[in-house]
Amino acid sequence: MAGIAVNGLVNISISTIEKRYEMKSTLTGLISSSYDISFCLLSLFVSFFGERGHKPRWLAFSSFMIGLGALVFSLPQFFSGEYKLGSVFEDTCLTTRNSTSCTSSSSSLSNYLYIFILGQLLLGTGGTPLYTLGTAFIDDSVSTHKSSLYIGIGYSMSILGPAIGYVLGGQLLTMYIDVGMGQSVAITESDPRWLGAWWIGFLMCWLFAWTLIIPFSWFPKHLPGTAKIQAGKISQAHQNKSGSIQEADENFGKSIKDFPVALKNLMRNTVFMCLVLSTTSEALITTGFATFLPKFIENQFGLSSSFSAILGGAVLIPGAALGQILGGVVVSKFKMTCKNTMKFALSSSGVAFVLSSVFIYAKCENHPVAGVFESYNGTGKLGDLTAPCNANCSCLQSYFYPLCGRDGIQYFSPCFAGCVNSVSTRQPPVYYNCSCIGKKTEIVSAAESFVSEATAGKCESQCTNLPIFLGVFFLTIIFTFMAGTPITTSILRCVNYRQRSLALGTQFMLLRLLGTIPGPIIFGITIDSTCALWDINECGIKGACWIYDNIKMAYMLVAISVVCKIMTIFFNGLAIFLYKPPPVDTNVSFQNQNTVVTTVSEENDLNKARNEE
Repeated sequence: MAGIAVNGLVNISISTIEKRYEMKSTLTGLISSSYDISFCLLSLFVSFFGERGHKPRWLAFSSFMIGLGALVFSLPQFFSGEYKLGSVFEDTCLTTRNSTSCTSSSSSLSNYLYIFILGQLLLGTGGTPLYTLGTAFIDDSVSTHKSSLYIGIGYSMSILGPAIGYVLGGQLLTMYIDVGMGQSVAITESDPRWLGAWWIGFLMCWLFAWTLIIPFSWFPKHLPGTAKIQAGKISQAHQNKSGSIQEADENFGKSIKDFPVALKNLMRNTVFMCLVLSTTSEALITTGFATFLPKFIENQFGLSSSFSAILGGAVLIPGAALGQILGGVVVSKFKMTCKNTMKFALSSSGVAFVLSSVFIYAKCENHPVAGVFESYNGTGKLGDLTAPCNANCSCLQSYFYPLCGRDGIQYFSPCFAGCVNSVSTRQPPVYYNCSCIGKKTEIVSAAESFVSEATAGKCESQCTNLPIFLGVFFLTIIFTFMAGTPITTSILRCVNYRQRSLALGTQFMLLRLLGTIPGPIIFGITIDSTCALWDINECGIKGACWIYDNIKMAYMLVAISVVCKIMTIFFNGLAIFLYKPPPVDTNVSFQNQNTVVTTVSEENDLNKARNEE
């Protein structure tokens, strides 16, 4: 459920929220990162105290907070009023136009940023027990070699949530944003002013999440047979000079006073820290692409927001789920030791690094846009929508209503194209008597030239690289996430048994702090830096970006991907180099409320595991 709301609905709604509440990509990146900020602040404490607690009841609390966060996230829709199209004002060129006063009413919409952030913070509070204690609960309940398989399946199911979110959100975006108010509009989804009903999915998540509270509460603290399973496990914890004698104390970890010592012992585990740092760099780019991939597809290939979101979900979700499952299956099938598991993750990351150059080879040139990438028949200057042909039209840059001229050039709006008349009964509408649109030399009938100087909507993209991009990017996602389950398994194995939950909490804290929190923000700033034309209202205040430089965007995203992939491979390789397996006579202990089961490792199995390395 957290995946549906956070990684599905939020990501697919980013573009709509930007336009509706007049936000830059930098601010929507902050919204996306707020989930991880909450996760980061709580993960250490939840994982430390939840390790010895009743994990299923923690998961019930998780369901409650996820539902509450989804409800809060939808609230701006009910308090921001009806969405105003404003299309009539900017429809055609008018030599005399009523002056529009500068008011701050439109900019106040961006204040809803804080409600979106609050909703994400609550969602992060609910997600913290789910991904730390939930994973440890799975590892408690199955054998060592099956653990990676079940964790891979569990993580793939968490990816199924975003898949549902993408598909559900894509369908909801085809409904008008104010559908709950009984509003009907004459525009269609192809109109750039169209905004979909992004908020309905969050209300559905709220209701469904709260139905899981009671079922989670009924689960026992440990599943039947857990103690017997733990009796057969062999420790593979990394051996360093700072081995902790507190680990032998069964009461260690029950008091808040033990928290600093436990965290210090964990931080001294160099293999663990290298594995965590490798996941942070990978999380930075995966979160960034999960947030802004639909926007990239929309602008690169000239598609609608809803269809771009569906395509993005069709690539990201199956690729990530397949990668997680394959990674878990391979580790489980070949019964890999901790060191061999890290080697497999390194090889998967290497393949993903090679494939990440797809953005360079699948990039698309921008379609000529008058005043942005193309001059007005040799007049005016680039970067300025106003030219001699439309100087008397009193056009505003805050109303983006593109149309495609017969000269093959796209114009910002009928007003900036100098169009005086239109035929609105046709769909899409057509415009004529356009002073800025150049005339083609071929001979056409008088009737055709009368009504066909320009057609509403963006010019059709001539780029054919979309199938190549989707195919290669799909493979990149598979190999990227194929390393995810092995890394998680390696983290659980290279630390002391009683520190597994704290290790996962520490991993997720650093992963959020260094990866998923700055990821969307860095991507948002990067994408904003490629903007070729901003929305500037009557007061001169900059809003969302209307048009991006596609080539610059592609190269900037490749640069981020290459740097992060190199960091991932470096820290993964360093972990392999530093890892020292335990001696033959290492014990593993399982502890519950009343019983401590201590088992001695079987020498033959461990010797066999050592020979595999």
